[in-house]
Amino acid sequence: MQGEVASGFGKNDVEILETVNCYTGFMRIDRVRLKCRLFQGGWSKEFSREVLRRDPGVGVLLYDPHLDKVLLVEQFRIGCLNDARNGPWALELVAGLLDEEGEAPGDVAIRETFEETGLQVNGLLPICEYYNSPGGSAEKMTVYCASFDSTKAGGIFGLQTESENIRSVVVSRIEAQQAVAGGRINNAMSIIALQWLQLTLETTKAALLAQQDAGGPQHSSRTKADFRS
Repeated sequence: MQGEVASGFGKNDVEILETVNCYTGFMRIDRVRLKCRLFQGGWSKEFSREVLRRDPGVGVLLYDPHLDKVLLVEQFRIGCLNDARNGPWALELVAGLLDEEGEAPGDVAIRETFEETGLQVNGLLPICEYYNSPGGSAEKMTVYCASFDSTKAGGIFGLQTESENIRSVVVSRIEAQQAVAGGRINNAMSIIALQWLQLTLETTKAALLAQQDAGGPQHSSRTKADFRS
C-alpha cells in the first residue's frame, strides 16, 4: 500500500502495560493500560481503554442472479431495543460467530446459512473484512456473497436452544436498496454488503452464474421443523 493511506505504525509500536478483565459472559470486557507511539514522534503517556472482546463474526449476502433478488433475515436484536424507527426486529444478512476452535469463516458462512434459512451454499465470493467498532470492540467481521434459488426460499428458522426465531425475507435487489435508503436496514454489515453488490453487480452476477454452471449451490431438503429443536 502506497502514499498517505499506508500506516507507518504497527503492533510493535504499542506497549501493553496491563490487561485486567472487567467482565466475562457471552462477551468479555477488558481494561487495557498501555502506551503507543505518536505521529509527531516519541511515545504517549500511559492511558487506559476498555475493549469488548467477542469471537469473530461472519455474514452472508444471499443473491439470486437469475431473478435479481436477495434473501435477508429478520430477528429480534437486543441492541436495537430503543430504536425509534424499527424497534428491536432487525432486517439483516445471515450471520454468526466462529464458535469452534479451528473453524474457518467460510465454514461458518455455510453453517449459518443452513441454520437460518434451510439453504445449502458453496462457492462463496469474498466481499470484505472489517472491524465493527474498533474504538471499543475487537470484533472482526468477514462477509461473503453466495447464490441461492429465491423460488425455493422462505420460512421461519433458528435454533430453539439459542432462543432464535428467524424469518426469511426474499425481496428484489431494488427493494433492498430502498430499505437501506429509507432506514429499514440500519446495520453496518447489511449496508456494506448491499452497497458492494450495487457497485459490482455485473461481475458478481457473472461469477455466481459461472459457479452454478460448474455445479454450485443446492437447496437443502431439510424442513423448517429441523431447525426448531
